[in-house]
Amino acid sequence: MATLRDILGYYRPYWKMALLSTLTISAFQIVELFPPYAMGQILNVLSNQPLDGLLQQLVSRLNLIVPGVDKQIVSLSLLLGLILLTTVIKAPLQPWLSSWLNWSTALRSRRDYFHKSLEKLLSLPLSFYDENNAGRISGRISSGIANHTWGFSEISGQLIPKLFRVLGIFVIICLIDWRIAILLLASFAVILSLNLRGLGDLVRQEKLVEKYKEDTDSRTSEIVTSIKTVKAFATETTELKRQRQRLEREFKVLNYRIHQGYINLNVRQNTLVQLCVFSVLAFTLLAAVRKEISLGHFITVFTITSMAYAELAPIHHLSEILARRLVPMLRFHEFMQQPPGPDAINLSRSGGAAPYRFTGKVHLCQVTFGYEATQPVLEDIELLIQPCQTIALVGRSGSGKSTLVKLLFRYFEPDQGKILIDGDDICTLDVAAYRKRLAIVHQEVDIFNGTVLSNLIYGNPDASFEQVRQACQIAQADEFIQQLPEGYFTMVGERGVRLSGGQRQRLGIARSLLVNPDVLIFDEATSSLDSESERAIQQAMAAILGTRTTIIIAHRLSTIREADQIVVLDQGRIAEMGSHEELIQRHGLYYRLHTLQATQEQQELASVS
Repeated sequence: MATLRDILGYYRPYWKMALLSTLTISAFQIVELFPPYAMGQILNVLSNQPLDGLLQQLVSRLNLIVPGVDKQIVSLSLLLGLILLTTVIKAPLQPWLSSWLNWSTALRSRRDYFHKSLEKLLSLPLSFYDENNAGRISGRISSGIANHTWGFSEISGQLIPKLFRVLGIFVIICLIDWRIAILLLASFAVILSLNLRGLGDLVRQEKLVEKYKEDTDSRTSEIVTSIKTVKAFATETTELKRQRQRLEREFKVLNYRIHQGYINLNVRQNTLVQLCVFSVLAFTLLAAVRKEISLGHFITVFTITSMAYAELAPIHHLSEILARRLVPMLRFHEFMQQPPGPDAINLSRSGGAAPYRFTGKVHLCQVTFGYEATQPVLEDIELLIQPCQTIALVGRSGSGKSTLVKLLFRYFEPDQGKILIDGDDICTLDVAAYRKRLAIVHQEVDIFNGTVLSNLIYGNPDASFEQVRQACQIAQADEFIQQLPEGYFTMVGERGVRLSGGQRQRLGIARSLLVNPDVLIFDEATSSLDSESERAIQQAMAAILGTRTTIIIAHRLSTIREADQIVVLDQGRIAEMGSHEELIQRHGLYYRLHTLQATQEQQELASVS
C-alpha cells in the first residue's frame, strides 16, 4: 500500500538540490515583502514620523559617515537603496537560483523513474500481464510520473514558498501590533483547517474517478488493439455505447461531486477571506485614529495582510491540484511496489553471467505444477529429451503443452520436481544466460515496429548480414523479403501489420535461428496458417530438425510425423509416448486424435471440391 512517504521518497536522490531550491524560492518570497514595508517607512519619513528602530540605527550611522547631509535625505536614500537591492538586483538572480534548480530536480527524477518503471515492467511475472492490459499499465506509469513532475514544482516552487511568505508577513505584523498578528494567525488556522477537511473528502472521490478513468482508458486501448475484430463483427455502435456509459459515469462523479465540492470550498473560503480583510482594515484604522500606530504602519499592515489573504487563493488552488495529483501518484507507487516474478533478471548487473553452452539434453523429473495450488495443470511429468532429438507434444486443448514450455523457459517454477539441462537444475542457473540458449517460435510471432532487419537481429544484434541471409534462407523467408519494397530495410509497421501471418512466422523462425539456440521450440507455429504458408514452415522446420534439440507443440498432427518421439498429454499427464507409427498401432489417444483430424481434413477437401 503506497503512502505519502513513498511520494516524498520519489525525490530522495536529489534531496539536497530540492531543499536548496525550496529554501531559495522561499527566501525570495520573503524578500519581496520588503518593498511594501519600505513604502510605509517612506510615508513615515515624508510625514515627519520616526522610522522603525533598526532602520533608525542605520540612518544614524550613515549620518556619521556623511555628516552635514539632511537626515530625511539619508533616510530616503537608504530605503531606496534597499528597494533597489530587493527588486532590480534580485531580478536576474531569481530564475537561476529558484526556477532552474526547481525544475532540474523534477526533470532528473522524471528521467530516473521512467528508467525504474521500465525495469519494473521487465521484472514482473507473466501473471501480472494476464490481469492488466497494456493501456492500463502504460496509463498508470505515464500519469503517475507526469503528476510527480508537475507536482514537485507546485509544492516546492509555489506552495511551500507561499507558506513561508505568509509566515514572514505574520512576523512583520507581530513586530508592529501583536493583536493584529493574533487575528491573522487565528483566521488562517480556521480557513486552512476547513479547506483540509473538505479536500480529504474530495480525495476519496478522486480515487473513485481515477479507477473509472483507468477502466475507460483500458477499454479504449483494447478497442484500438482489436479494431479489426470490432469492424468485422460490426460492433462499433456497441463499443461506442459502452464507452459513452463509462464517460457518463466519470462525468457524474467529476461534475456533481468533485467539481461542485471544489466550488463549495471556494465560496466558503472567499467569503471568510473578505470578512477577515474587512476586519483587519477596521481594526488597523481604529488603531491609527487612536494614534496607537503611525500612518506608515497603518499602510504597511493593511497592505501586507491583504497580500497574506491574497495568498490563500493560490494556496487553496494548489491544494486542489495536489489533491487531484495525489491519487495517480499513489497508484504509480503501488505499481512500483509490485513484487518481481521468480524469473526476474538482475538488470543492475553490468557484466552478466558467463555464457552457457548446452548439448540440449533436457530432463523433466517428476514435474508437477499448477497456476493455483489446488488445480495442477501438470502432474508427475517424467520426460527425457536427448541432445538434437526432436520431440513433439500433442494433446487436447488444456492438456498442459504450453505450460510445460513456460516451465522450461522459467516463466514459472515447478511446484514439485525439477527440470535439468545437461544435468544442471535450471533454477540454479543465471536466468538471462540460460534463456539466451533457448529460442521459441510462437503461434503469433511478436513483430516490433521497425525494419525487417531490426526484427531479425533482435536476439543477436551482432549478427552479420550474411548470417541473416543464411537464417532467412533456411526459414524460407529470403524469397518474400527480396520482393518487399526495400528488402531487408522495409518498415513492417506496428506489430508487423504489413506482413502476412506466414511471413511473420518465417521471420520468427529466422530470428530464432540467428541466436543459434541449443533448444528450439515451435509453439503451434502452423496452426493458424493457410496450406501454402504451412508447407513453407514445414520445409523450414525440416531443415532444422536434427541440428539441435527441438520441441514442437502441434495442433496439426501432419507437422510432427518425422519427430523422433511424440509425447501425448492428457489432463496434465503423459498418456503415451512413441513414434508416429508406434502410436498409430497402439490405437490409443493419439490414434483417435489423428483419425478425427484426418476425417475433418477429408470433409474440408470434399466441401471445397
